[in-house]
Amino acid sequence: MPVGPRGERRPADFVNGATMVAKLSVGDITEKLEKPSGNTRSGIADEKARAEKPTAERRTEVARKAAVVRWTP
Repeated sequence: MPVGPRGERRPADFVNGATMVAKLSVGDITEKLEKPSGNTRSGIADEKARAEKPTAERRTEVARKAAVVRWTP
């Protein structure tokens, strides 16, 4: 059986695959998915770090203050 990106197991045959997807959508069967891969976990961590990063306006403000402190006697 082929494995999908989130660990789903689907039949390679078109008819059986369509039947399985239909049963999943109706709720006749359920799937137990594997834990997220390392790529998924690192992507989530990267997204969180990117959100905490200062904005361009904040970086400009800090740079201006630093330049004033550096160049004033």
